[in-house]
Amino acid sequence: MCTKFVYHGDDRITGFNFDIDLSVWKHKVFEEKERFYIGILRPDGTYHSYYGVNKNGNIGTLLYVHGNPDGVYQDDKNCITIADLTEQFIKAQLSFDEALKILKSKKITYAPDATMQAMLSDADGRILIIEPGIGYREEHKRYSLITNYSLMKPESTKEFIVPGDDRYERALKFLDKYDNKFSISDAFTLLHAVRQEGAWATRVSFVYSANEQTVYYVENNNFEHITRFKFPSEKQERSSHATKNLSSFKG
Repeated sequence: MCTKFVYHGDDRITGFNFDIDLSVWKHKVFEEKERFYIGILRPDGTYHSYYGVNKNGNIGTLLYVHGNPDGVYQDDKNCITIADLTEQFIKAQLSFDEALKILKSKKITYAPDATMQAMLSDADGRILIIEPGIGYREEHKRYSLITNYSLMKPESTKEFIVPGDDRYERALKFLDKYDNKFSISDAFTLLHAVRQEGAWATRVSFVYSANEQTVYYVENNNFEHITRFKFPSEKQERSSHATKNLSSFKG
């Protein structure tokens, strides 16, 4: 269970609620020079970045969805899993245009052990909504929103809607009332309003400001304690590199 949106106003604001069952998955938040991400521990012993932000503006997230037979995993060179595509995008191994080219030339499938859909966005504000077995949609609207049900073929997941789960409708109504003045604070207000509790509680909520190149996040619904992570500028990186070089010099 997750909620993701991108809002285009004076700033491009991305918000994401990461909802997960801790009895099934283990996660960890990573702050790196080139990447902020929520890592999911996989059987290979690696925390994979299926939910995150790259310094170049690539943002990708997976969202659980009830699978359909057309999206089932296939070990075939003409297929790529939604998990691999999303992680490569977050790692900046793929640009938006390269991801789009893959969508046009290969079949997108679920991972072997999980059925997920995705929303990808880049520094120019372009959006890709990808639903394995159904298709993809490119958007560049005032806002884009996705939860855990199909947007392109809603009848395929309608029967799986949990009673009382109106996150999408409430978020849509919230986003629709704003113009260009949508702020980081507004984004957190929305994420707080659609947070989950119980077994599939919201474990991490993050908001990314494109203007600030900064991620703000909270863990375990503790919205009173917001952590700030700013990607280092090129000048800061050069300065850090020069400092390291000097510290290693021994005259």
